[in-house]
Amino acid sequence: MSFGWVTASIESVISFPIFKWFTAITATNPIWLIKTRLQLDARNRGERRMNAFECMRRVYQTEGWRGFYRGMSASYAGISETVIHFVIYESIKRKLMESKAQASMDQDEDESVKDASDFVGMMLAAATSKTCATSIAYPHEVIRTRLREEGSKYRSFFQTLLTVPKEEGYRALYRGLTTHLVRQIPNTAIMMSTYEMVVYLLQR
Repeated sequence: MSFGWVTASIESVISFPIFKWFTAITATNPIWLIKTRLQLDARNRGERRMNAFECMRRVYQTEGWRGFYRGMSASYAGISETVIHFVIYESIKRKLMESKAQASMDQDEDESVKDASDFVGMMLAAATSKTCATSIAYPHEVIRTRLREEGSKYRSFFQTLLTVPKEEGYRALYRGLTTHLVRQIPNTAIMMSTYEMVVYLLQR
């Protein structure tokens, strides 16, 4: 049994400069931390909601600059979701292209010409790959939120990964998964099919 398509898919992902993902996460983590704190603010404080600038000042006063980078390790772990997504997507896409090429040869048609069914296939490929990747890597989302919560007892990625299942059961690591999938699946399907369409039109 040949696994060449797996190797090719992995190579296509690795060829992308992964350090850019790390750089982007490092640069934007303070923004996402403030967003999470603002979402949890009313529950924790029971007072009037803070605005973004008040939240930034509070984080700096209570935790220093390091406070803005809480949960960053979980975001780094989240890169695995993107890698898994693209490996699965590229493998499905490759199979679809091979199937189309074979059908075009049988019917003596130009395989480079795409129609609506091709882009629907890309949407389904993207939806399938994102569902698999998110389901596998979702615990990092829960861990990241726990780490970013103000006054949290969680201190590190692995400490949180061990503590949450111990205290709340393993299902707690997948809390909110359904809602997350409802948002991510259509978003990814539309984004990837649109990307493929734009690339196709530019190459014509």
